[in-house]
Amino acid sequence: MTVKVEKVEENKVKLTVTVEAEQFNEALDVAFKKVVKDINVPGFRKGKVPRNLFEKKFGVESLFEEAINYIVPKVYPDALIEGEVEPVAQPSIDIDFETMGKDKPFTFYATVTVKPEVELGDYKGIEVEEKSTEVTDEDVNNEIDKLLKKHAELVVKESEANSSDTVVIDYEGFKDGEPFEGGKASNYSLELGSNSFIPGFEEQLIGVKAGEEKTINLTFPEDYHAEDLKGQEVEFKVTCHEVKSLELPELDDEFVKELNRENINTVDELKDDIQKDLKEKKEQTAKNHLIDTVVETASNNAKINIPDEMIASETDRMIQDATQRLQQQGINLDMYLQYTGNTKEGLEEQFKGEATKRIRFNLTLEAIAEKEDFEVSEEEIKKELEKISETYNVSMEQVKNAFPDTTSIENDIKRQKAIDFLVDNAEKK
Repeated sequence: MTVKVEKVEENKVKLTVTVEAEQFNEALDVAFKKVVKDINVPGFRKGKVPRNLFEKKFGVESLFEEAINYIVPKVYPDALIEGEVEPVAQPSIDIDFETMGKDKPFTFYATVTVKPEVELGDYKGIEVEEKSTEVTDEDVNNEIDKLLKKHAELVVKESEANSSDTVVIDYEGFKDGEPFEGGKASNYSLELGSNSFIPGFEEQLIGVKAGEEKTINLTFPEDYHAEDLKGQEVEFKVTCHEVKSLELPELDDEFVKELNRENINTVDELKDDIQKDLKEKKEQTAKNHLIDTVVETASNNAKINIPDEMIASETDRMIQDATQRLQQQGINLDMYLQYTGNTKEGLEEQFKGEATKRIRFNLTLEAIAEKEDFEVSEEEIKKELEKISETYNVSMEQVKNAFPDTTSIENDIKRQKAIDFLVDNAEKK
């Protein structure tokens, strides 16, 4: 096999691949064995027509399509390796039919979209404003307040409703004196201040008491999802059955024990534990901010013309991942699109920006790894495979079978080394 590579335009190359006559004859043999199974010729059992009679009756050309379908997928991967071409999308294949024939070399052309060249800009000494990892008493107290509210109980009260109280109500909405669809409910529990109803509804219920009836007048927002209610003036007739307020538990050692946190039995121990958790979270947030900033800045400083095919491929992959996550929750993509009022095209457009960003990041990191000449040792690959084994609870043998070629593992390690390099060389303020 001979492979000739020529650049036809930016991010596209054309491979001229020629295989020897002997190899094409082999493809014709494979094609004949497949085609002859469906051939009926008088005097012969189905599928038992001799090759010479078949070619005399139907012509060797009748085998060309099957031969091409066999040989092109077989030799194309080897042609990429020989031509040192790394594709990012499916190729466009053209066949040289004029020279094709039995006992003749076979030539096909593959137009391939390849990874774009990356012209790195400044990537050392990137300035980053570090996020504070200090945990204040206020931070700890806020977390304790959340815990207390989480374990609070709603208690019926006789006084009027305040903001953050919960009211149990019947309501019915009217537009031009007529009830409208979806505007009615009974014994509905509404937390005032939750902003779960349209603006103005909850505010007008502050001060209401159990047993009280009230009429609420308001206007639906212009961006409301129901077309017949957008910007429309309506009135709701509301009956309040109960007013409830949150009763917080006492913050004492008994409450702490009921939380069942390991080795945490006192209020002081709880505060220390919360302080420790918050510190870890803030440190992780600060680390993520540092990484995001240096990678994004290095990427923005680089010049990369990403081919549309590469963006489309990454967008499709992201949609497939999202679809799988939805299916795990018992939701299919069509249901999700209907629920969100989106379309497949709109979803693709949403993912397109993130796909482009990911590609830029990865290409930039790969270019930095190449420029800095990062190497990956066998020990590093082994550790990464062991990490995969532990994460997915599978044997090392299964992991090695899944990764017979460790190129993708090596590339991941190199990208991580590039990230570490950017962080280590950043100017932190």
